[in-house]
Amino acid sequence: MKRLVLFVVAILVGATTLSGGQDRAGNQELRDRFVGAWRLASLEEPDADGKIHRADCTGMLVFSRDGHLSVQVMYRNAETKASSAPVQYAQGGYEASFGRYEISDTHNFTFHVEGALVRSLVGQDLKRVYEFSGNQLIVKSPDPQEHWRVVWERD
Repeated sequence: MKRLVLFVVAILVGATTLSGGQDRAGNQELRDRFVGAWRLASLEEPDADGKIHRADCTGMLVFSRDGHLSVQVMYRNAETKASSAPVQYAQGGYEASFGRYEISDTHNFTFHVEGALVRSLVGQDLKRVYEFSGNQLIVKSPDPQEHWRVVWERD
């Protein structure tokens, strides 16, 4: 009986280890899709009237293999007035932040902001919804009050 219990425990431990290894391998494959530099293809955001428009800007998003993220966006025509959006990401026509990221699942990741031009973002955990489409990474906020959408491309 003791041998049977040890045998069953060994099988369960082996299955758990295999499953965990498969999860880690699957997570690594997913992380590998993020890793690298992405060029800003488009950024859609609400204007003062709440209508969605395509912003005139350029930018870069970088995901490192060890879990770091850096983003910079420069609006070509810096606006001097403050945005009416629920969250401020840019100041003086420029957005810059860095920190760590965690991939939650095949549709969500969290950006842990360690430093940012807009200092009220520092220390925040920004949850993001994402999808891949060809060579594009499409990112938006899960917050229904934030109506922006960013498309990043890899060459």
